[in-house]
Amino acid sequence: MALSGDQALGRRRQLSDEVAAYVRELIMSGQVGHGEFLRLERIAEDLGISVTPVREALLSLRGEGFVTLEPRRGFMPAPLTRQDVQDLFEAQAYFAGELAARAAGKITETELASLERTQALLEEASGNRDPAAIERANHRFHRAVNLCAGSPKTAWLLQLVVRYAPRRFYSSIEGWTQASVDDHRLVLAALRAGDADAARQAMRAHIRHAGALLVVHLEAQGFWEARPE
Repeated sequence: MALSGDQALGRRRQLSDEVAAYVRELIMSGQVGHGEFLRLERIAEDLGISVTPVREALLSLRGEGFVTLEPRRGFMPAPLTRQDVQDLFEAQAYFAGELAARAAGKITETELASLERTQALLEEASGNRDPAAIERANHRFHRAVNLCAGSPKTAWLLQLVVRYAPRRFYSSIEGWTQASVDDHRLVLAALRAGDADAARQAMRAHIRHAGALLVVHLEAQGFWEARPE
């Protein structure tokens, strides 16, 4: 059955958003960097789509200041500094911490039990070295905490920042999976105790930890010179 005009437009926008998310993650994980051109045909082939939504996504990312368009040459990632990464994760830590604090005062026994099962899935996936399962369980854990907070506007603000985190590539960052397992346990303990301040601090520490690991990862990729000891 053919799609209506509105349906086709909606599908194209969805594809464009998916491509934009993919390219953000490529850049934020160090897969591509400033000075390297983003090949539309290669991205389209990797994602199994046409070039049109890829071009639309890159134009959208240009509007965000995330990529630049070089005349007659194409798109490349904008310079990404250590401070940029730290700022993005600091903003994420603020909103995620606030949501965790609010969740601590509202979470039910049923929700806690579900969150503990999700943590068990994360630990199992970590033991099995299963990147896809790790990513799913981690996403599910954070989503559950955010929903428990009952603060959709704050969750929306968090989502704006989280889209710059390389979710699809997290498991390739050394130390991230174990840090996630360990940090989640502290968040869970605070939620179980109904301690809003402890939940806030545990979640903020977790996000900052992830950001610090990403900075080290990008240094290893040659994004910046490593800081002297």
